[in-house]
Amino acid sequence: MTSPLTDLTARQLLTGYEKGDFTPLDATRAALDRIETVQPLVNAFVRVDAEQALAQATASAERWHRREPQGLLDGVPVTVKDVLLQRGAPTLRGSKTVGTSGSWDEDAPSIARLRAHGAVFLGKTTTPEFGWKGVTDSPLNGVTRNPHDLGRTSGGSSGGSAAAVALGAGPLSIGTDGGGSVRIPASFCGIFALKPTYGRVPLYPSSPFGTLSHVGPMTRDAADAALMLDVISGEDWRDWSHLGTVGSVRETLNDGVKGLRIAYSASFGGQVALQPAVASAVRRAVGALAGLGAYIEEADPEIGNPLEAFHTLWFSGAARLVQRVGADQRALLDPGLLEIAAIGERRSALEYLVATDNRMALGRRMGRFHTSYDLLVTPTMPITAFEAGVEVPAHSGHRRWTGWTPFTYPFNMTQQPAATVPCGVDEDGLPIGVQLIGARHADALVLRAAHALYESGVAAIPAPAPAG
Repeated sequence: MTSPLTDLTARQLLTGYEKGDFTPLDATRAALDRIETVQPLVNAFVRVDAEQALAQATASAERWHRREPQGLLDGVPVTVKDVLLQRGAPTLRGSKTVGTSGSWDEDAPSIARLRAHGAVFLGKTTTPEFGWKGVTDSPLNGVTRNPHDLGRTSGGSSGGSAAAVALGAGPLSIGTDGGGSVRIPASFCGIFALKPTYGRVPLYPSSPFGTLSHVGPMTRDAADAALMLDVISGEDWRDWSHLGTVGSVRETLNDGVKGLRIAYSASFGGQVALQPAVASAVRRAVGALAGLGAYIEEADPEIGNPLEAFHTLWFSGAARLVQRVGADQRALLDPGLLEIAAIGERRSALEYLVATDNRMALGRRMGRFHTSYDLLVTPTMPITAFEAGVEVPAHSGHRRWTGWTPFTYPFNMTQQPAATVPCGVDEDGLPIGVQLIGARHADALVLRAAHALYESGVAAIPAPAPAG
């Protein structure tokens, strides 16, 4: 029988701990039982440390018994994408080229914050090799599947985290997003995810893909993400580009959307073809925002065609990544990663600087756009989840994952906050997401609008079948 504890949000768990209805040990045992059930189906985890989790949960239960919780997330089960350092756990990044030996004695900044606030670490989740693509399969860990249809992809590159949260294997996960990597799998798996403004969550070690890569929460709803973001934001000297001390995003979470100026772009001016079910579900979500008092206008930002610039930046990062791998080990790498790295090696410094110029111009255009609109709303993905184990949908004509993610990667280039909220399912029961994008530093506004959609009921979709 499914434990109801695995269906609760982090906030609901914390309320239960405070009231004494159940303990962190109860919640952790339930999450570990869920992992044992779903892992053979979806392959969301590369490592589960039940002994460590139970020890952390026991200590948390004792603190709650004394009414002395350690922090904002004391006793809440959390999972970590296996590209982020976690003390005591090898971080293998989906690659056979990373050795398991070593002390593994350092936490990434966001993981250190979670630890300081008493979170219980269940395990590390799957990623494509070094997070290079928008689906989750790797030479080391194999294919991660979609909880709503095991024949479909979970998306990526934070696909293991999305599947884990969707299936109740911990209400919180932390992922990375260099071109959509928290938003793509969240949309495909039917959960919430936020790519914060670049630098709000410090990152160390730095990504080989440079300042495209953000760290963000993947959760059951927007309110949990706000709580998690308040924990993981702030200063860390190891990241020279962090934004420093920032205010709480929870303070305005319940302020609603009344009076907000929201632009709705269904297809970037006809550039993107949508599945009909996606178009209908996103339009309903936009209608809900209008019903809540927002001013909606159909308006397309001047996105242009940033794909070539993104590819130059992304492929150059892949080349740098592969350069660090010994020549004798390169045959172990994902062939697709080797392909884009080879392209990146041929890009000149001048081409890289031209791409950077184009990136900055896109950022200025979006900055001007947000002088007229508080938020931009788009579909998160133009499609729902496709066959697992491939980089692009069959017969799509796309060569790389960026061909089917036109709504996500541009906002890594501009470093803006962007969130995805479930807003329906297609005829096969596969989740659909709506994307909310704010100006740089407007993380609180994005979360506020997302929370309003959750409160309105728009985000309620059927639970995935493997959850029982």
